[in-house]
Amino acid sequence: MDARWLILADDLTGAADCAIAFRRRGRSAAVTWGAAVPDASIPVLSYDADSRGLAAEAAARRHAALLERLHDPERRLFKKIDSTLRGQPAAESAATLAHLRARSGRAFGVLAPAFPGTGRTTVDGRMRVGGRPLEEAEVWRRDHTYASAALGAMLASAGIRSRSLTLPTVRGGRLADALAEVAAGPEAVAVCDAETQADLDRIAAAGLRIAAEGLRIAAAGPSGGLAPFFVGSAGLAHALAAVEARPALAPLRIASRRGGSLIVVGSLATTSRAATRKLAALDGVVHLPVSSETLLGDPGELAAAVARVAIAIAAGHDVLVEIAMAGVPDMALGPRLVHALADALAPLGAAIGAFAATGGETASALLSRFGVDGIRLVDEIEPGVSLGLTLGRLAIPVATKAGAFGDADSLIRIRERLRAVRIEGSFS
Repeated sequence: MDARWLILADDLTGAADCAIAFRRRGRSAAVTWGAAVPDASIPVLSYDADSRGLAAEAAARRHAALLERLHDPERRLFKKIDSTLRGQPAAESAATLAHLRARSGRAFGVLAPAFPGTGRTTVDGRMRVGGRPLEEAEVWRRDHTYASAALGAMLASAGIRSRSLTLPTVRGGRLADALAEVAAGPEAVAVCDAETQADLDRIAAAGLRIAAEGLRIAAAGPSGGLAPFFVGSAGLAHALAAVEARPALAPLRIASRRGGSLIVVGSLATTSRAATRKLAALDGVVHLPVSSETLLGDPGELAAAVARVAIAIAAGHDVLVEIAMAGVPDMALGPRLVHALADALAPLGAAIGAFAATGGETASALLSRFGVDGIRLVDEIEPGVSLGLTLGRLAIPVATKAGAFGDADSLIRIRERLRAVRIEGSFS
């Protein structure tokens, strides 16, 4: 029988870009959030815990409650974390360990957060972006939780003991034995280096070998083998999915839609803002920057902006809405701005032909206000950019992208793919 999976993520884009790894390799996969009841028949369920912005204790509590509600012991468990360590990956991993220990008495995790396809790697137990220390990256300067990008120290902050498996061990041919040794010892998590997707493939194969064979680890006692759970980003998800790939699923077709695409940029990442400028310059794209002052304090101007969006969408034009923040952005305002925009655009949901958003919080807020409570994953436009069909009150093509992923042309490629799907009615 094919293995089933539960992916528990801290934001929507992460939930989608992990689940799509399995869909691309022949497994039906869906993302959901909020109070939605997942379809237990779907082999790969990915849930957005929406915990990226929570404090450590609150994030841990939310994960513990969700695991009690969602985790079927017959499903393998993937704890998705951000590859740049935003949010509370240590506290959430600790909650996952506690949940598994409460069920079976023991727990063992394999941590490999690298995502080489987007330039995120792990060397000597520390995260790097574009070959440089994570601490030098824009995303770290703008938003970080821990004192450094050392993974062992990060885990220790939540009371988790770990052992680092460096590149010579990952590439040395005895990785499964090394993982088994960690599981048999006092450490709860093996921290795995990875510079390439091939490294992640080795980690996935070794971890799944332990899970499939039920290797008897001495520390597991009479209950038998100790199957690991996995902690990482979409790079590891792709490696795990590839180990047990199945024939491709039939292409999905939908009715064509007349309304234009709505593309919303809420991320402050330089990459997303550069992509915004390039997309805004194209013919046929209506660009609408909306300032924080308009979103929070000028209902008349906001109503006028929404009216412009409605007219353009109805005419079949693609609309690019940008949450514009001048000067040094106030990060604390982010959630308020996103939810104010979501409330304003909610009445337009039924007229939209397709939807895309950069930033998990932006995507989640808008989709929820449109009456969407899940996404049926279909394809990947590029690494970290998932394409699917919304579930709930609307059934429209949707693309989600983490803010810091991609390049200056990513939004152009997203727009072109969404336009093709909504006009032709085919995701192929």
